[in-house]
Amino acid sequence: MKIKKGVIPAAGLGTRFLPATKAQPKVMLPVLDTPALQYVVEEAVRSGITDILIITGRGQRSIEDHFDRSIELEAFLEAKGKFDELKQIREIAEMASIHYVRQKEALGLGHAVSVAEAFVSGEPFAVLLGDDLIHGSVPLLADMLRVHEKYGRSVVAALEVSREEIAMYGCIEPEWVEENLARIVSIIEKPAPGEAPSTLAAIGRYVFTPEIFDAIRETQPGRGGEIQLTDAINQLAQEQAVYANRFDRGRFDVGNLFDYLKATVELALEREDVGPAFRAYLGEVAARKKLL
Repeated sequence: MKIKKGVIPAAGLGTRFLPATKAQPKVMLPVLDTPALQYVVEEAVRSGITDILIITGRGQRSIEDHFDRSIELEAFLEAKGKFDELKQIREIAEMASIHYVRQKEALGLGHAVSVAEAFVSGEPFAVLLGDDLIHGSVPLLADMLRVHEKYGRSVVAALEVSREEIAMYGCIEPEWVEENLARIVSIIEKPAPGEAPSTLAAIGRYVFTPEIFDAIRETQPGRGGEIQLTDAINQLAQEQAVYANRFDRGRFDVGNLFDYLKATVELALEREDVGPAFRAYLGEVAARKKLL
């Protein structure tokens, strides 16, 4: 069965981007002229996901407004003859069937995924974190969906990181079955570098069988009273095969300021309208700073 349902947890407070996130969700911060969350929705749609649930929190109504029709704006653009902009605005509202549910308490990523249980209705589904951007040239989610179609099991995106960085991620102990595909023997949330079984980190793309909800229910709250999705995946991996799909490029964690800047620069350089001028400007800045 083809997976058509996707879940995007987007309820985080974005404290690393204060004060910008004081009055707007972090996933709505623009990367160039497009909110980060829109890139994630577009990725889901490119991969064949047509029915999307966005999990929001208090004060995040702007997410719903962005993906809704804006009749007044459309009328204004049409009256002004701005038909390219009108087409672009209408496409945002029509790209997928988008639903919303509120995570009433910030109880962790595992809890956020659990509130999607009624939406997925016992079907396998994809999860895309709203502040993890994957470059459009990297078919990561599509590859993961093919792995699920072949094996019928859950799949986690995985990226090799440095030994020091692994302490910031869920760390996978792999048993390789193909060149870039491993069965997850275990997965540990944010281990100390010296205790990590590998440097293979779980990244914010997942394909889950519905048994993940039972695993979440069996997962005890950890630090801060949060239910860690990593712990639930580890529980599931002890009961049935869960696979890690390794990739090696095109990921930006735009919940991190440095990655946010990298995404902005790299995507700007690729744009036909601003890329050439921006590239020249960066060259000027680099030359000028070298002289200081």
